[in-house]
Amino acid sequence: MTTLAAPAQGRRRPELAAFLRSRRARVTPEDVGMPPGLRRRTPGLRREEVAQLSGVGVTWYTWLEQGRPINASAQVLDAVARTLRLDRPEREHLYHLAQVPYAPDRAAADVEVVSPEIQGILDALDPHPAVVYNARYDVLATNSTYEKLFLADRRQSDGSPLGIRNVLWTFFTLPEPSCPVVNRRLELPLMVAQMRGAYGRHVGEPSWEAFVRRLSEASPDFARLWRSGDVVPPGTRVKTFRHDLVGEVRMTSVSLSINGMPECRIVTYTPNDEESRRAIETLREKKR
Repeated sequence: MTTLAAPAQGRRRPELAAFLRSRRARVTPEDVGMPPGLRRRTPGLRREEVAQLSGVGVTWYTWLEQGRPINASAQVLDAVARTLRLDRPEREHLYHLAQVPYAPDRAAADVEVVSPEIQGILDALDPHPAVVYNARYDVLATNSTYEKLFLADRRQSDGSPLGIRNVLWTFFTLPEPSCPVVNRRLELPLMVAQMRGAYGRHVGEPSWEAFVRRLSEASPDFARLWRSGDVVPPGTRVKTFRHDLVGEVRMTSVSLSINGMPECRIVTYTPNDEESRRAIETLREKKR
């Protein structure tokens, strides 16, 4: 372990230096509201200009760009990233090279937008149910068969339409006969453990803390599972669901990552036997 870590550590600093130089070279003085000046031998900003605009010392930034073993805080890296006009993937890359835990802008991360291309993939997967979840199991996009299997015609205990676009909330708060998951005692602990694995990246964030608090108040079962602290990664599983029209359906779920949406995934559900395939086809034809 130690023999591998030392070379990796040695490679990060030169990579960091090269990355900063390349990003600095593409930002012109005009981009940051400075006069172009004369006698610029190389394109882009000078090191002292990056330091000035970022509010850091010239010597410190020079050492950072030279790959010297100095420490950088998240606040300083954020300032440098803003000066160099880094986008989100570039900012994350900078953090990794500097060996600083990456914390993206959570206010922006809470508003995930599914592109038309991703929606087109979901639609093309019909009649297989498909959905985009974020790490908190919010439902960001679906195809029509997913809607018919999991959401359509379902009611809360007071008879009102379901309406809540989060499957953890749905599965824990619906009365058991109305819940689409058949093996709740097996499946729900795994879902909570998957969310718990993502929660470590969001500790203290108001939206996450409020969600955990509200669901714990609404469901003693969720509160108990959350207190257990279990953590598991997403994986392929065979799950059994129920629907009033077609009965029980056995499906294999597969998670697929999405470029540009690092905490989101496409989950597809494939019928696990011929009876389930026919049930899904029946659902697909419903109200066409």
